[in-house]
Amino acid sequence: MKTNKPPFTKETAKAKVQAAEDAWNSKNPESVSIAYTLDSKWRNRNDFFTGRKAIVEFLTKKWNKESKYKLEKHLWSFTDNRISVRFEYEWQDAETGQWKRTYGNEHWEFDPEGLMKVRDMSANDINILETERKFK
Repeated sequence: MKTNKPPFTKETAKAKVQAAEDAWNSKNPESVSIAYTLDSKWRNRNDFFTGRKAIVEFLTKKWNKESKYKLEKHLWSFTDNRISVRFEYEWQDAETGQWKRTYGNEHWEFDPEGLMKVRDMSANDINILETERKFK
């Protein structure tokens, strides 16, 4: 990879998306949070929050609920300092045992150093049977 900083090329945008997928699949909130600016602004569905501490709190809660989480991200489009992705992931509700698949889109904006300063996410969940899982 040539650079992980803007301006992005198709190659570096794809690498940024893959790095995000790998980090999120680690399910390590602290490790994931370092890819974001200290004052990163997030919209995740109907949750709005700012900063790394809030990111760690959000992801900790998320992965406590979303057991057996497995994510795939795909580059949708990019510009100099923005990337849009589509994603899907599967997880099992830790309380009910219900398997789910989540489909969505994210729009990312980066600072000059390549840290994400804005993350805007929309998604929908569907119930699936364990036998319908794609990611095992």
